[in-house]
Amino acid sequence: MSSTHPHGHPGAIGSVKPDNWVYGRAPMIVYWELTNACALACRHCRATAMPDPAPGELTTAQAIDVLDQVLEFGEPTPHVTMTGGDPLQRKDLVTLLDAARERGLGVSLAPAVTELLTKERLTEVKEHGVQAISLSLDGVDAASHDGLRGVPGTFDMTMRALDIAAEVGLPVQVNTLVCEANAGEIRGIYELLTTKTLMRWSLFFLISVGRGSELVELAPGPAERLMLDLIALQREAKFQVRTTEAMSYRRVAAQALAKRGMTREQIEAAPIAQSFGIRDGNGVVFISHQGEIQPSGFLPVTVGNVKTDRLAEVYQTSPTMLELRDPSKFKGRCGKCDFQLWCGGSRARAYAWTQDILETDPLCPYVPSADAVPQGQR
Repeated sequence: MSSTHPHGHPGAIGSVKPDNWVYGRAPMIVYWELTNACALACRHCRATAMPDPAPGELTTAQAIDVLDQVLEFGEPTPHVTMTGGDPLQRKDLVTLLDAARERGLGVSLAPAVTELLTKERLTEVKEHGVQAISLSLDGVDAASHDGLRGVPGTFDMTMRALDIAAEVGLPVQVNTLVCEANAGEIRGIYELLTTKTLMRWSLFFLISVGRGSELVELAPGPAERLMLDLIALQREAKFQVRTTEAMSYRRVAAQALAKRGMTREQIEAAPIAQSFGIRDGNGVVFISHQGEIQPSGFLPVTVGNVKTDRLAEVYQTSPTMLELRDPSKFKGRCGKCDFQLWCGGSRARAYAWTQDILETDPLCPYVPSADAVPQGQR
């Protein structure tokens, strides 16, 4: 994977949280890093991807067991997003896709944009059950995008890949990194995407993990202003606009809806509410290429390993996972926030900055009033 990236991870593609879904029972999405092998050298790669697979990568048999472990969550089962590195580098990818389809698991794919990403390959993975893919676009032109990706020509290949995906009928989520270096290009990237076919645009607000520490995160003030711009874009966009590791976007959106006169009940019925409450370890879980179980790809706290533990049991009972799902344990402003249940803050960013998964998300500038009652304590 990388910084939700390298290539991002598509969300639960095309899905809406069922009314009976409880995040303590199962995540909505299992993000699975099939390999850390990748031909790119992205400056913001969470996975610190390398040209060749790392020792200890899950074998085919171990990988198929992972799919059986996903089934142990029971119905409804989570969606599986296969990421990397570059999942196309796994020689047994089609075998794993077939095994997932046999088990009735929904799968999406987050491939790297390299020479491996051909029309024939996209057609093949679709025929073997891939429901959607994600592609990354981090700049408005080749100079900015290729500068972040580390390989000349990646921008042009991404433009072609978007057209190929549309041609073969694969829904696409486009992931865009947001950092200090490219924040001024976000509107231009949006305008470029309006000329393409996609179902969702997800903006990943950089967290300094992996190679991402080479870039500078956006400061809280500019981040908040950008979120307000995104809300305006969402009203005109023909595709969904979402954020990753910017949970405070939900608070900003909810405040904007409240200013328009919407009640709490109406806000919770609005499309933005589909993401309320989802955060690292609460609605998502991550499996590394070596089988490590973590709350997310950006929160590198290992709570188990699928080689020796069962995924569902770890997700449901790990003390770390339980803490992440209990907003009453959050500290600082996140612990006092009256948007606590809707947002919850980026636990990954809190950890990256403080080494404490329960601390305040430093991206959010919101200061709860002195008499505010946290949602989780009402």
